[in-house]
Amino acid sequence: MSVRASMSATAALVAATALLAAGCTSTKAPANSGGKSASGIQLVSPGTLKTCTHLPYAPFQVKKGGKIVGFDVDLVDLIAKELKVPQEIVNTPFEGIETGQDFNIRKCDLAAAGMTITDKRKKVMDFSDPYFEATQALITKKGKPYKKVEDLKGKKLGYQKATTGAEYAKKHGQGVDLVEFEDLGLLLTAVKTGQVDAGINDNGVLFDYVKQNPDTAVTAEFHTGEHYGIGVRKGDDALRKKINEVLKKAHADGSYDKIYKKWFGTAPQQG
Repeated sequence: MSVRASMSATAALVAATALLAAGCTSTKAPANSGGKSASGIQLVSPGTLKTCTHLPYAPFQVKKGGKIVGFDVDLVDLIAKELKVPQEIVNTPFEGIETGQDFNIRKCDLAAAGMTITDKRKKVMDFSDPYFEATQALITKKGKPYKKVEDLKGKKLGYQKATTGAEYAKKHGQGVDLVEFEDLGLLLTAVKTGQVDAGINDNGVLFDYVKQNPDTAVTAEFHTGEHYGIGVRKGDDALRKKINEVLKKAHADGSYDKIYKKWFGTAPQQG
């Protein structure tokens, strides 16, 4: 073989090796990365802000006329608008949200589900600044005398699975027959039909329900000092900071008050 031929063969080998190396290096983003925006926010699906929630939880999120609407939905729409993407709502069992599992499997970017910020939940997700003050309340058929959980000894008290209401019922319900329900809708139906003597849940959703169901009543509120927060995957500081920016802006420009009045009929209490 001539020297020229040998050099050509060597050059071909080098070129082939380089081509092979290039072929082994992917230029695509890793699966489920979603790609990062200029602000460093990484969405699970490019071009869409996915929100995990659990229906029904009126007036925070509820399906009406084939569309999911509510207080939380409108708030998250402000965040989606800031990111210049549409919001896509993913209805999922609350337990998957509450345990952080839905973030681990990249089911959604954030969770807006009328969710109380707790130390237990902080271990599996990060939260935005508080955006709504809540407390626990008792709902019964109208005319019932129950004013606290302890009044229900020997009676049936319903609660929603994996909620702070469930924790309150278990803590204060000694001698009470506690009945667990998968979602709020099933719990409220049980109260209305007499399957249980009372139900416990957040005051906002219960007051909304009794407006449409005057044969029921909220007979007590337990001031637990709870605040709702929007949850994000642990360590997702870019999205969490953006959410806080939008919430702060909404309070400053009146958007928050407008959304609040739309869903609750009054302006939020100050202080």
